[in-house]
Amino acid sequence: MPQSPLLDASGVAKNYGAVAALRNASLTVLPGEVHALMGANGAGKSTLVKILTGAISANAGRILIRGEARDIRSPAAARRAGLLPVYQEPSLIPDLDVLSNLRLTGTPVEPFRAWVRELGIADLDLRDTARDIPLAVLRVLDLARALAVEPDVLILDEMTAALPANLAEKVLEVVRGQGNSGRAVIFISHRFVEISALCDRATVLRDGETVGVVDIVPGVEEKIVELMLGTRIVKTHVAARGAAEKAAPAPARPRIAVHNLRVGAKLNDVSFDLRDGEVAGVVALEGQGQDELFAALAGSIRPSGGTIEVDGSPVKFSHPIDAIRAGIAYVPGDRSEALAMQRSVRENIALPFSAALRNWGPINMRKERATVLSAIERLQIDTRAQGEVQRLSGGNQQKVTIARWIAADARTILCFDPTRGIDVGTKQEIYKLLRELAGHGKSVLFYTSELEEVQRVCDRVIVIFGGRLVDIFPVEEADEPALMRAAYGLPRGAKADIGILADPQSPSSGTAP
Repeated sequence: MPQSPLLDASGVAKNYGAVAALRNASLTVLPGEVHALMGANGAGKSTLVKILTGAISANAGRILIRGEARDIRSPAAARRAGLLPVYQEPSLIPDLDVLSNLRLTGTPVEPFRAWVRELGIADLDLRDTARDIPLAVLRVLDLARALAVEPDVLILDEMTAALPANLAEKVLEVVRGQGNSGRAVIFISHRFVEISALCDRATVLRDGETVGVVDIVPGVEEKIVELMLGTRIVKTHVAARGAAEKAAPAPARPRIAVHNLRVGAKLNDVSFDLRDGEVAGVVALEGQGQDELFAALAGSIRPSGGTIEVDGSPVKFSHPIDAIRAGIAYVPGDRSEALAMQRSVRENIALPFSAALRNWGPINMRKERATVLSAIERLQIDTRAQGEVQRLSGGNQQKVTIARWIAADARTILCFDPTRGIDVGTKQEIYKLLRELAGHGKSVLFYTSELEEVQRVCDRVIVIFGGRLVDIFPVEEADEPALMRAAYGLPRGAKADIGILADPQSPSSGTAP
């Protein structure tokens, strides 16, 4: 006898004025199933999840939970119905400690603690303020908080996108266990390796409609991508670069030179150069000092030792504006940090060059419009919902963040996991853009939590472990096994089974790196 669905949504539609975020979406999830929800950015995945969990209301459609029609008009109603999401961005209130956040949602503390330990966080202090906890740990805490109330359907939106390999592995083990227990998981991810290893079926959305439901079997990836894009794909590799994408000839003097940089106990004695015309990658497991490195270069925190030179001259940044004036721009993985979400695309892109004190006075609207339009066209930003950036898909929001600094003509861009949680097509566009910037003489420092991106984008790769720079690879030698060994602190050529290594404790987050 066929199983009755835990969740059956059909004909779901949502409009924002003239913009149709969802047209005709359907999703059926069975007990014990891990079900992938897939689609390019802007396909409607996040909108469908928000409707299912009561964050927004649908204009049309029907939702059945265990065969009973439900009108879910609030997150509390969804929670009572057994649907609970973990969104891409952390949901803990930053100015409260962890315990206060748990009390706000009525989360039982002891089950939460048990799940935190199960997910690989060994020594969490519930008195820690949320804003002081690393992003990856916050995401794990959100998941533990959801698991503690035992939902029938757990909805995970890019759960592993900001996680290092060790925490991602723990999360995937727990997700599979939820399916084995008879509950269901809706799993949103752009990582095919996770979908293949974890999921039973996938529902694919395109342009707000469900265009296919497929069983996860070997070789299904190309079929899914074809459904996502609406056309047959031609396999390409960005590492095979065109003339415009190749790095410019290396100048004699580095654009940025870092000497013996220290930031408290989290970053120790790090030295490297970044030259005009190159993309230098940074690889590290969670809590190894990469956050502090980027923050110091962006002027967000002050180093406790060492020096930073820009164009051969020592600099001391006391504020991000100092770095911006030196031509150094920061693109965070968390788009909400960078964008004024309730403002327009034009205002967000124009902000750096119109907000400078020397430019105060009447705005040259013609020049601003031309500059903004040029950046929009260069990055192919979908501006159908341009009145508010928050209405754009995640991929288009990230494009706006990068477009801002292209419009401002920044010489150096610090990209911290810029492709986190965005679709395959948009990732390809960002890879190509970063290569083009290097080809035009710009310099890019590129941290990624996805090791396969390194050979697609970078000229060489810096590996950090335990707050120290442990290796620098030319891109030709930077395959995933070599990078993973280095990220675990193993020297090149060392023979070890990374999967069974004892994890050293991270001094910065209390997690195993």
